Amino acid sequence: MRAMRRNKKAEIKECDDDFKERLVVITGATSGIGYCTARKYALHRANLLLINRNEEKSISVCEEIRQDFDVECEYKIADFTRISDVQKLGYELLDSDIRIDVLIHNAGVYSTKKVFTEDNFELCFQVDYLGSFILNYILKDKLKAQDNTRIIFVNSEGHRFAILGLRLDELEWEKHHYSGLRSYGKAKTAQLLSMISFDDYFKDSGVSINAMHPGSVKTNMGQNNGPIYRFFKRLFIDRAAKSPEISAKALYYLGVSKEINGVSGKFFRLTSEEKPAPPALDREVAKELWSLSIKLGGLE
Repeated sequence: MRAMRRNKKAEIKECDDDFKERLVVITGATSGIGYCTARKYALHRANLLLINRNEEKSISVCEEIRQDFDVECEYKIADFTRISDVQKLGYELLDSDIRIDVLIHNAGVYSTKKVFTEDNFELCFQVDYLGSFILNYILKDKLKAQDNTRIIFVNSEGHRFAILGLRLDELEWEKHHYSGLRSYGKAKTAQLLSMISFDDYFKDSGVSINAMHPGSVKTNMGQNNGPIYRFFKRLFIDRAAKSPEISAKALYYLGVSKEINGVSGKFFRLTSEEKPAPPALDREVAKELWSLSIKLGGLE
């Protein structure tokens, strides 16, 4: 807790190195953290591939970035509430000849109500965790062969809400009371546990994988919830929140800075390294989750 309080006040490390003609893939990039991060990388001459679910917004953002920065900006459509969309995206990237230099998993959702997708998974678990796992798993050998790729999860201090751990036998919330915070915490814990396994897989390959808490910033997350939550968020959460530009600076640093060379399997609060909660460090559960996620993601 002392480290969390200290890191909350820590200065954000910045990187101004050029990233010209390198390719950055960002999920959920039409607003908030993803949008600001796309512009941050474009400012430093990177080319972009944005993964979004809304085509109209994707076209608008890509046109804006091309015009403002004169870089390549393309998009692909994938709805992370559909496993088939994520699988299709993964195999398209796998079969392409593009080299991915930085892969940022930013797409996410927060739900105050228990909602299940058409794939019969709890919404937050599928969007915030399973989608990123499927994409990483399909691309793992391609990225390993490329060398020097950085994978970054936009994770959260909210993983600490999963006080009792992930409970792989209770992903449907049939035995325990559902809450938005606990669901979000479980999904983010699962993401951190998957980081352990992917970090082991990429060992000595030149591929790194890290996670980052983006700080208390104003985003559109939670707008899918009811009017009471949206009122509470606007009145209390958003008033104290900062610009997502802060998160974009941290994601650029983690994706580009030479100071992060060789650093992998770590959790950062913006750019300050921090130790995750104990349930997110359990290697035995990480192994179980890896096998289960392959099955749930239709990757057998």
